[in-house]
Amino acid sequence: MLLVMDVGNTNITFGIFDGKTLVTTFRMTTKQLRTSDEYGVGIIELLERNQISRTDITHVITASVVPNVMHSLNSAIIKYFHITPIIVGPGIKTGIRVVTENPKQIGADRIVDAAGAYSLYGGPVLVLDFGTATTYDLVDASGAFVAGVTAPGIRISAKALWQDAAKLPEIEIHKPSSILAQETISSMQAGLVYGQIGQTEYIVRGMIAESGYENVKVVATGGLGRLIASETDCIDVYDPNLTLTGLRLIFEKQK
Repeated sequence: MLLVMDVGNTNITFGIFDGKTLVTTFRMTTKQLRTSDEYGVGIIELLERNQISRTDITHVITASVVPNVMHSLNSAIIKYFHITPIIVGPGIKTGIRVVTENPKQIGADRIVDAAGAYSLYGGPVLVLDFGTATTYDLVDASGAFVAGVTAPGIRISAKALWQDAAKLPEIEIHKPSSILAQETISSMQAGLVYGQIGQTEYIVRGMIAESGYENVKVVATGGLGRLIASETDCIDVYDPNLTLTGLRLIFEKQK
């Protein structure tokens, strides 16, 4: 079995593939510092809760945007699984050519999303990832990563509201019953959700128009992607496991 790890700013998302089938997923928080032993024991316990033994894992691939956890995490995989993980980075075959001004500035997670979307849906494709940041990445018909936009994620915006405005409370993020809000909580929810929808539609349409590409497939992923995708017709597909699938596809290219 293949263990894939997507190390994001908020969570580490793990996926287990048996061939092309995603068997299970689970998560750990990223911001809690852990030793290699804590990672190792924690991963094994989560695997066992999903009826998977550590000996079932034969390969590991990782994409990370959080460098300071990688030493402990990689050490855990080597120590407890006796596997040296593949790290998505320079020299790794992804199927995506980065043709932006500074390719090294493009995060591994964005390359993985692009690789997954291009392999699954073809190109040109515009990939939206609603994570800690909201990213919009454009891949042309030949598989070249040509442009990307980075915006604050909806949770970052929400956190800024309740941390920087003394009288605003911490709230749950979901769409209110009406945009005509009449009290504080629903007014914040309306601003956050409808603001994200408006931003998404404007950026998607602007990127497609300025690129001049026709028949661009718009694919969304990320935790809050389902909420936004259900509220706008500018998103064609919501794929919650796009990053994990992208990691599997990149792993297969290394064979």
